Amino acid sequence: MPETADDVTEWLLTDAERANPTSAIPAWTAGNLAEPLVHGAAYFDRLVDAVRDLGPGDHLFFTDWRGDPDQLLRPDGPTVDELFSDAARRGVCVRGLVWRSHWDALSFSKEQNRSLDRELEEDGAVVVRDQRVRRLGSHHQKFVVCRHVDDPARDVAFAGGIDLGHTRRDDAEHRGDPQPQDMSAAYGDTPPWHDVQLQLRGPVVGVLDDSFRERWDDPTSPASENPVAWVRDRWEARKPHRRMDPTPLPDQPPPPPPCGPHVVQTLRTYPKVWPAFDFAPDGERSIARGYTKALERARRLVYLEDQYLWSSDVADHLAASLREHPGLHLVVVVPRVPDQGGAFSERPQQYGQGQAMSLLLAAAPGRVHVFDLENHEGTPVYVHAKVCVVDDVWAEVGSDNMNRRSWSHDSELSNAVLDSTRDEREPRDPAGLGDGARTFARDLRLELAREHLDRAADGTDDAGLLDPDDFVAACVTAADALDAWHAGGQVGPRPPGRLRHHRPRSLSRLERVWATPLYRLVHDPDGRPVRLRLRRTY
Repeated sequence: MPETADDVTEWLLTDAERANPTSAIPAWTAGNLAEPLVHGAAYFDRLVDAVRDLGPGDHLFFTDWRGDPDQLLRPDGPTVDELFSDAARRGVCVRGLVWRSHWDALSFSKEQNRSLDRELEEDGAVVVRDQRVRRLGSHHQKFVVCRHVDDPARDVAFAGGIDLGHTRRDDAEHRGDPQPQDMSAAYGDTPPWHDVQLQLRGPVVGVLDDSFRERWDDPTSPASENPVAWVRDRWEARKPHRRMDPTPLPDQPPPPPPCGPHVVQTLRTYPKVWPAFDFAPDGERSIARGYTKALERARRLVYLEDQYLWSSDVADHLAASLREHPGLHLVVVVPRVPDQGGAFSERPQQYGQGQAMSLLLAAAPGRVHVFDLENHEGTPVYVHAKVCVVDDVWAEVGSDNMNRRSWSHDSELSNAVLDSTRDEREPRDPAGLGDGARTFARDLRLELAREHLDRAADGTDDAGLLDPDDFVAACVTAADALDAWHAGGQVGPRPPGRLRHHRPRSLSRLERVWATPLYRLVHDPDGRPVRLRLRRTY
């Protein structure tokens, strides 16, 4: 059943609701084909094929938070450097925007991103290390656009939460990437990593091309606001292949033709900065606005996978929907512990998450269910995915987390998908609003549920997962059983599933005293204009 304009505007932001008329990004595009790629191994495999399909004169544009040039994209290669450099050498226009990053000593990726820049530019690519961010902010977008200049129907893009870096190439077994990055000891030598990226075809590829070009062409200098770093960058820029400023991009091809049933809305966060972005002079908060609109329509089930789930400002929106609709359940999957060990990293994050969870649990006792994951060996799985499914209708996959930082302070990019195809499996209209269930959103939730509950990947064992109440009960039962098995000394066969009830650490009064300002200023800063902060809105 095709979508009408009224159907779309019930769930997706209009141009006016996006509130950034300066940008060329359309409200949404129809006729797309979106496919979730669960796990880095699946994404990297598709990326290799897509880039190798590009020929002379075609375009390869990418943004990244962390990039490791030696990261293997398949077990036997190529690496990121080999794949992109080979494309540049055969005449593909390769352009990249990567976050300049902070010091590696602070568990960031400055040296890795500089190395990626150097390796690619030696083979003819242009990679700009971009620091047009608020203080303590980052460019957090992760997408790749592959344009075929003479045949736009072959265009493809990838967007979501997966960086082109170490630790990301994991699969459903969750034994980790053989090329790990340093993480908390709780995750072992090869940290298991759970993540999701979208493969996109159709007119939305042109939208992602637009988004890349807006940031690339913005006249504000990409160099760091830090004076010492600025001087160092200017000195390095005098050397070959040490670029800090963009070169002109080639002409943009026409958007790809329609090819599927999915309406896709590209949502972004840009903070208010000075000098202001030309394409977002007041910043952009369409991710926050898109979430807020979808959550207002939630009636039965909000399913979230999130790296953090903190910030009472964000949790307020979830809590409001839970209070208003007594049949609504919230299921959240988060990491068991923060990615970096040490009190000064862990305690502020635990404070923020504790505040958000307390607010949610008070709003809907018995209807908020928070889980973490472990692999079959009992090692915690780091949940880096940023996924939301509302009532099996609206689905979002992106780089953004459920926190104030992602909704206002860092640069982020996500895509919300509204499938025009109604799902015929019962319940056909779980929310009872006449929207029906949609195939893309329901299939995404079920694919993730099958892995977490050890159900058959082909969908032949979906009993008890379709109805929202049954799904919640299945998750709770599985986590109860696995928790009891661990508490009982792991006697007998391990129960199926990977879900554990998430129990965040309680902070002492002294820990709260010093962790609170660190959380608010460093871990979850606010990038909104003052007038929006005062109105407590986005």
